[in-house]
Amino acid sequence: MQKAVRHLKKADPVLAAIIHKIGPCGLQFRPPTFESLVRSIVFQQLSGRVATVIYDRLAAAACEITPPRLLALEPAAMRKFGLSGQKSAYILDLARLTADGTVDFTVLPAIGDEEVIASLTRVKGVGVWTAQMFLMFALARPDVLPTGDLGIRKAMQLAYGLKELPKPDVMEKIAKPWRPHASVACWYLWRSLDGPAAG
Repeated sequence: MQKAVRHLKKADPVLAAIIHKIGPCGLQFRPPTFESLVRSIVFQQLSGRVATVIYDRLAAAACEITPPRLLALEPAAMRKFGLSGQKSAYILDLARLTADGTVDFTVLPAIGDEEVIASLTRVKGVGVWTAQMFLMFALARPDVLPTGDLGIRKAMQLAYGLKELPKPDVMEKIAKPWRPHASVACWYLWRSLDGPAAG
């Protein structure tokens, strides 16, 4: 992590100023498991506090977050925990595809970023952004740039004095000096907004 921070400070003066203001990198990782991806789905588009309550209810009802335990739950019961019908369907689809081996969490650490994204986006409700968050915060991949993330786009707009939210090509150009440490750079950009980082 220190090597990444040193590289970013040297490579990009704008990011160096953000790093100076925020201090040491606090990027934290979760295990690259089925449970972690279920958690990511629950947390989509919710505040951390609300999502934590819902996730804790789900975990308590299932006893443990595993495909068989979740598949044993009724969708109506899952909605009572605070999950939308859509998110309940996404979680059950993930459980089914994991149970039948379509999604195999044991192989994900050994395959490339694009292969991980292709595998996880087979699941309904798991888009590229969710797969990228899994790459960053579960698989600890060092060089992920989620160009669809509104927080990263907003942070770039503010930090680099852009007139509008940057599109992917502009983001890639800004991020070029960060390589191969874009994940740490993104953590600092999230923090620069003084909001909840995805990790």
